[in-house]
Amino acid sequence: MNLSSENPPGKGPQGDGASPVVDPRLQPTPDFGTLGPGSDIPVSGADPIQRTPVKARPMLGPLLAMAVGMFAAVLFGTSHNPSGLFPSLGNLFSSGPKESVSGKEPRPVDGLEPQKQAETLLEQAVAHAPGAVDQISSRVDRWQGQVQWNSQIANLTTAALNSNDMRVRESGVEVELAAYGLSKNSQSLDHLLETADSPDHAQKIWALWALGLMANRGVESGRVVEVLTSHLNDSDVESRHWAVEALALAGADDAIQPLLKSMHDDPSPIVRERAACGLAASGMFTSEQRLTAVPQLLNDTDDPSLDAQTHGWAFQALSDITHQRLPRDSAAWRSWYSSTKGESSN
Repeated sequence: MNLSSENPPGKGPQGDGASPVVDPRLQPTPDFGTLGPGSDIPVSGADPIQRTPVKARPMLGPLLAMAVGMFAAVLFGTSHNPSGLFPSLGNLFSSGPKESVSGKEPRPVDGLEPQKQAETLLEQAVAHAPGAVDQISSRVDRWQGQVQWNSQIANLTTAALNSNDMRVRESGVEVELAAYGLSKNSQSLDHLLETADSPDHAQKIWALWALGLMANRGVESGRVVEVLTSHLNDSDVESRHWAVEALALAGADDAIQPLLKSMHDDPSPIVRERAACGLAASGMFTSEQRLTAVPQLLNDTDDPSLDAQTHGWAFQALSDITHQRLPRDSAAWRSWYSSTKGESSN
């Protein structure tokens, strides 16, 4: 399901009141567990068709208020991507760069307008074309105020953030900030912090997401994580949901524990599922950071205070983080973990 939304206001041409564009990222959240047909965990009797989930992200605009109101209804619906562009969240994370899938050198962009430069280079980065990520890094600051949010940028930043190459994910963050008109400085951060407390719910959840983008680029990440963590206590599910997404996006060491706590304590299965997925595969954590969550995830696998669904998400997160394919048995996982600690001490 696609929902239309106007370009977000801010610095640059995206705040010029242009016509609404379709944002394909306003999709049902991919199910990390057993919430629906987009699940990454096989369920007995489930639809055997494997669908490719698309990571949902909020976008600021007048129509998003309606979209947020519909979010709960569509979360349990079919999530798919007709173009087949985005990989499954279960196979996203790899710290190393990949070879170009096309085998072709990147097309030159020097003669193109900034908008087309951003679109072309991000498309090439998603395809692992050599040099594309470096070109984005060297040009992105010059794109401020010249790159406009549109459906093409929305598609490409989603694909980038679902890449199995961390540098491509970082390129997606950079381009999204440029398209939002957000400079990586304290002035933009203060604006987002103020907006995150806005009574306008649509603006609030966009600001939570954008705060994660800023923290990932090193803009007062400690302060941002504190603010996002405080929103994990909000009364509405959508705010907690997007605070969890933003914490994973921030990729900071101190974001791990709040995500573990949300996975364990949040009353909403949607929030618990997204916290588990943020720890396991999505977001911007390194493999080393994700490994620090393993001891608590082991405890979650047989915690009697948690339901079977959350136990399943803990097992899935352990599998994604460690790349081990063990039975869903706490004793088996604890035995494996003990053996790895013994090997590392020798």
